[in-house]
Amino acid sequence: MHNIVKIVCKYNSEFAFLGFNSINMKSIHFIDTNLLDLSKIQEIISEDKKLALSSSAQDKINKCRLFLNQKTKSISKPLYGINTGFGALYNVKISDNNLQKLQENLVKSHACGTGEEVPKEIVKLMLLCKIQSLSYGHSGVQLATVNRLIDFYNNDIIPVVYSQGSLGASGDLSPLAHLSLPLLGLGEVHYKNEKLSTENVLKIFSWEAVKLQSKEGLALLNGTQFMTAFGIYCLLKAHKLSYLSDVIGAISLEAFDGRIEPFNELIHLVRPHNGQLKTAERIRELLKESELISQQKQHVQDPYSFRCMPQVHGASKDTIRFVTKTFLTEVNSVTDNPNIFVDEDEIISGGNFHGQPLALGLDFLAIALSELGNISERRTYQLVSGHRHLPPFLISNPGLNSGFMIPQYTAASIVSQNKQYATPASVDSIESSNGQEDHVSMGANAATKCKKVVDNLQTILAIELFTASQALHFAKAKTSPFLASLISAFRNDVTFVEEDRVMHYDIVKASEFIETLEIDSDELF
Repeated sequence: MHNIVKIVCKYNSEFAFLGFNSINMKSIHFIDTNLLDLSKIQEIISEDKKLALSSSAQDKINKCRLFLNQKTKSISKPLYGINTGFGALYNVKISDNNLQKLQENLVKSHACGTGEEVPKEIVKLMLLCKIQSLSYGHSGVQLATVNRLIDFYNNDIIPVVYSQGSLGASGDLSPLAHLSLPLLGLGEVHYKNEKLSTENVLKIFSWEAVKLQSKEGLALLNGTQFMTAFGIYCLLKAHKLSYLSDVIGAISLEAFDGRIEPFNELIHLVRPHNGQLKTAERIRELLKESELISQQKQHVQDPYSFRCMPQVHGASKDTIRFVTKTFLTEVNSVTDNPNIFVDEDEIISGGNFHGQPLALGLDFLAIALSELGNISERRTYQLVSGHRHLPPFLISNPGLNSGFMIPQYTAASIVSQNKQYATPASVDSIESSNGQEDHVSMGANAATKCKKVVDNLQTILAIELFTASQALHFAKAKTSPFLASLISAFRNDVTFVEEDRVMHYDIVKASEFIETLEIDSDELF
């Protein structure tokens, strides 16, 4: 158990959001029929693996492209998005000599993003997800197009993408248009810590712009990779923060002189929700050899925020697992339109680009993570309230010193904001494209909102860790060796508060401490 969590040095990596030490192994991940899971995605990112298409994936892409070329030459009927306009313009037939222009116009016209730039680490995940989706050979793209996306990924050429503009229905049209602009030599990219025009970067690598063929623009823009990348980002952090909620909650329990009985396996076996069982088991493990948890108690029960950690944390764990399943299905899917089935001699226009499964999942995830923050703040509140053996606001000479009064205010403020962010986006819809697209998922709004909840949760847990470690100082007995080693490491960054000081810096350091904790993937996934 003692090796599960360790402190790693802070480092300058664009993937520091995972909290894992980045080792540039220059190894290759081959895109093929093997399914991506969170462990594999984490490995690709944390080890800075380069991407390459397997020979099987190359064959599928080439076979599909050849089929589409032959099909468009042999039939005269309209094929949506291949030789027709898009959306409400689906009935407008496009002449053969304008098919390339049609696809280029699609990418340019749909690049209407606004708002903040999407973080680079999420854009890189978008690239990975788009490459994976196109590799199955049902999208009709050229091999050269997919390989150029891989070139961008492998050389850390990160397109500038904006956070607003997608309805999450016909795919993430606007964000994916910005992701695709650099293929045409347009738009901007981040390269070597600079924002540059794509034109300049193509010159650096002596690359020509890709000339899109029929359907390629649609294959690039139809898809859920904006929502999916945000979801994967949030899930990677959610698994880590869920684990740390148990660890930090156990420190608070010790500091509050809490009881062990609510974590007895017997009561959880008669209500055997998986997350509940896991939380109780983990907290029992975290508290092994603790003198504090074993000492005689003066109180019969603890408040719910301590006593019901298995039930509350566990419910969020089960939600995280459910949403993970949804997103891993999506990562390993074809989500553009129409879909091409070579062996069946079919080109089928449907709705795989619709983000409803992701929208519901992201909303559910935001609610579950908001609740982890909610119960965390309640434990912080109990610790500063002067109950049990603890001094008011965990400080000597209260009155002259305010101590930990205002960190709890800050946590309460962030918790309230999370409640607002947890309002579902997916219950909304709005008509677009002259009524042709009359139901949309709003999954992109759910995605950006969920990220804010995740980031807020890290701060809330940082405040609880800061507070609980202060409170534990006043205990008369020792905590478990595992928790003691963790607090000792934390004290290297955040010292005990003897009298009032500017606590902003302590909260920032506590959050950075959480960010740089390395956790064994067996504990996370």
